Amino acid sequence: MSAVFSQADHSYMARALQLANKGLYTTDPNPRVGCVIVKDELVVGEGFHLRAGEPHAEVHALNAAGERAQGATAYVTLEPCSHTGRTGPCAQALVVANVARVVVAMVDPNPQVSGQGLQRLEAAGIDVAVGLLESEARALNPGFIARMTAQRPFVRLKMAMSLDGRTAMGSGESQWITGPEARCQVQRLRARSSAILSGVESMIMDDPRLTLRAEQLQLDNADDVVRRQPLRVILDTRLRLPLAAACLNEPGRTLVITTPEHLAEKRERLTQAGAEVHVLPAGSDGRIDLALMLQWLAENEQINELLVETGATLAGAMLDAELVDELQLFVAPTLLGGEARPLFALPGLSRMADQRRLIILDMRAVGRDWRIIASPQPTSASDDTKVP
Repeated sequence: MSAVFSQADHSYMARALQLANKGLYTTDPNPRVGCVIVKDELVVGEGFHLRAGEPHAEVHALNAAGERAQGATAYVTLEPCSHTGRTGPCAQALVVANVARVVVAMVDPNPQVSGQGLQRLEAAGIDVAVGLLESEARALNPGFIARMTAQRPFVRLKMAMSLDGRTAMGSGESQWITGPEARCQVQRLRARSSAILSGVESMIMDDPRLTLRAEQLQLDNADDVVRRQPLRVILDTRLRLPLAAACLNEPGRTLVITTPEHLAEKRERLTQAGAEVHVLPAGSDGRIDLALMLQWLAENEQINELLVETGATLAGAMLDAELVDELQLFVAPTLLGGEARPLFALPGLSRMADQRRLIILDMRAVGRDWRIIASPQPTSASDDTKVP
């Protein structure tokens, strides 16, 4: 495979990445992919994957190019698929179209198919080049990559806090700390996520709907985006979720994860109220194993990106178990005081040497608030992954 790229190659792949981003909120559980077909220095076809079960990016671009695809170069942000699922193999479609060259940003991370699409193209005599703008392509699909390589979702923890690091008053009152612009950004985080995770304490205290709302997304295709509501996942060890919880009456699915100790009668009542109840094996302390829960969501629900919206206890447990890939912290210019509730409940931090450092990736104003995007710096923290 050749790997020498021209300035024009960079330009066309950048356009393919722009196209892939158009599927940011709709392709789940499939990856976001874009394709540009170029012949004689002219773009003759473009396409992107919009929704699972619908044609892939390459098919849209080939349909737009028609006969002009013969002898052309195709720029694709992810290795063309080689297997037949709900759609046919894109690698074969490129072969049939008789393209001369295929430039791929990144190899498919799925170990069962990785490299097979490239091999099919090369076997047909097509020039294949891989690795152009790979980091940008990977940034488009962190959840798909995590699910394929680590068998768990990409975990994004969202928290809103005051300038003094508080999330709610001592009474639990919390709406609203941040302004409408920050809430719009949170809606977009929900929209790109496969699922939203919360703990039962937050559900009891705030009774959130955990849904997408078109009027807050501020997107041209908002009505189309909200057609797919993220799966709502609630950790509820003792099945305390109220039967009248708002999330049980919203579009989409609500999944309650619990442990085996609870009476079937409780599970049946929640099921009748609209929830799906799944039992995971409990640890010796009877608590939910977070790492096992993430693995189960990836394998059984095809969860790519998981957005955690919860209180201090579960947020702290996720961080303590080193299961958070990214934090999105929305900071409001207000003070709630020392009696208000803290951002994280992190156990075992008694010395400065115990502090948990973060790597700041981005910081910018969002309306009157600030958004900080950070990743936890790996530590030698405890392997305990249990939460109440």
